Amino acid sequence: MKLKSPLEVLQTRFGFDAFRPGQKEVISKLLDGESAAAVFPTGAGKSLCFQLPAIMLEGMTLVVSPLLALMKDQVDALEGFGVRAARLDSSLNSEEYAEVLKQAREGDLKILYVAPERFNNERFRQSLSRFRVSLMAVDEAHCVSEWGHNFRPDYLKLSQYALACGAERVLALTATATPKVLDDICQVFGIEHRVRTPFHRPNLHLAAQVVKTEEEKLEFLSERLQERGGPAIVYVTFQRTAVEVADALARVGLDARPYHAGLDAQFREETQEWFVGSEDGVVVATIAFGMGIDKPNIRGVYHYDPPKSLENYSQEIGRAGRDGKVSECRLFYYPPDRIPLENFVYGDTPTLASIRSLLREAFDGSDQLVLNLYQMSRTHDLRQLVLRTLLTYLELDGYLRALTPVYSSYRFKPSASSTEILSHYQGEDKKLLASVLQHSVKKKIWFVIDIDETAKKIKRERQEVVRILDRCGLDGWLEITASGLRFRYEVLKKPDDVLALADELFEKAVDREKAEIDRLRQALGLATLKECLAGYLAKHFGEEVEGGCGHCSFCLHGPRDDGWEPDEPPFKLGEIPMMLTQPRDIARYFCGLTSPKLTGLKLTRDREFGSLGHISFGRVLEKVKGPKKP
Repeated sequence: MKLKSPLEVLQTRFGFDAFRPGQKEVISKLLDGESAAAVFPTGAGKSLCFQLPAIMLEGMTLVVSPLLALMKDQVDALEGFGVRAARLDSSLNSEEYAEVLKQAREGDLKILYVAPERFNNERFRQSLSRFRVSLMAVDEAHCVSEWGHNFRPDYLKLSQYALACGAERVLALTATATPKVLDDICQVFGIEHRVRTPFHRPNLHLAAQVVKTEEEKLEFLSERLQERGGPAIVYVTFQRTAVEVADALARVGLDARPYHAGLDAQFREETQEWFVGSEDGVVVATIAFGMGIDKPNIRGVYHYDPPKSLENYSQEIGRAGRDGKVSECRLFYYPPDRIPLENFVYGDTPTLASIRSLLREAFDGSDQLVLNLYQMSRTHDLRQLVLRTLLTYLELDGYLRALTPVYSSYRFKPSASSTEILSHYQGEDKKLLASVLQHSVKKKIWFVIDIDETAKKIKRERQEVVRILDRCGLDGWLEITASGLRFRYEVLKKPDDVLALADELFEKAVDREKAEIDRLRQALGLATLKECLAGYLAKHFGEEVEGGCGHCSFCLHGPRDDGWEPDEPPFKLGEIPMMLTQPRDIARYFCGLTSPKLTGLKLTRDREFGSLGHISFGRVLEKVKGPKKP
């Protein structure tokens, strides 16, 4: 029986009686063939906005999400609702990968989850061209904006991929978009219709306090957890802190466990399952925990260490009280914590010399660039994310145009003899496949083939070689893996002045550094804020809370003058390694901030590396530069 309305699908397939605020409006626009942007707080039901239309639309819905754990959880949940869904991520082996693509090709999937980086895979992009993509849903869409708190270059290209795969409509989703960031999202994807639901949640009682020692912070945390009871999440910055705090809480009788990316995968999964079923469990975690967790009765979210931004803070506290009951969200601020957090930001900013070196290579006379990002990162002393951001800037400014990334080599393992495999193909495909197999080199078990070299020898286009291998893999005759990812760019124009362009890009990098520092300081400022915390947070996201919330730490106790900032002690520079000449490199060295150069030179093992980690990067940098000349 054909379902007649979104409400009927909601009730019969998902088991809900009514839509939450904003859901019906978004779904209606998508079903009418329009694209939309939706800003819903964490836990407000963003996922339903694409899951329900996916069932009602012809073709397949492609969901782009950076969160692997969320993909798995949602696929499992959708299967429980009888919705055919799958994911493509790094956890799948080649056979599982091929099976998912086969299901998609044969129309057996309604929803396919992928990470944004998946579009760098030329086999995937080749396959995608054969699917009907009725809807492309982009989760964490704030990542497209340079002004967002988590800018990711891969996201900027999603609008191009949406066009390339023929997506009939786009849904951009985020929980943390300021008005400016939302404008960026809509501009990138060409979206006119936007839906924003109320940000303020009255059941979340916000509190922030300054502590004078680490011991005091732990004592306050223990007291709050024991007094309030119920499940809680404690957020920390460092992995070692998660273990130390969880152990300390366990010693006072709380059922506490650590969670961070460095722990065994099975332990993390068991911890997550334990917490979901717990009535009083406490998880002490880095930000790796909580994404996609469906637990409505979390009674408290505590920031043992401060968040990186108001956006991060709002996402993390949004995991509390999804059942509508009162929940506490308390932030502890120990002022010395500010220095390592700020130094992490400074560590990402490239040197002017590194940018100049990159530009010289990019515009050395070639019309096309084929780049090994790992090697380039080491050559130019640029972290890979920073390198990709700079390349994205060059794209946006019209100097480069990204081409399809490629793999330098493929390897495959046949499931039958060449003769038998070829017997299943005819005409031009059979001839092409025979040539490709002939030019592959057999190792012990696997065959290896250089795609570009083979294409040149047999006088065919590279994409033809990839296509026939991909088809053979999907048909089950070859188990295929690819390696040696290379990013390709066409040089559209060359700068008139490379040094001037380098100065411009360096200025952009410094501006991003300042913006990140400002975001961090905004979050730290919650501890000494002289206005309603809930109102301040809501205003940041374009919403007003009239008259104050009535229950945050400011509304209850008024302004507090307990903020203090310790004086940073005087310091001396140790011996500077001869290999370091750039002031930023030297400052990184003393502050204990890694870089490709410092790692490659093995300077991270030096006794002086990190010797000034307790001093702010800015002070160390000024010391390195020396007195300003008159």
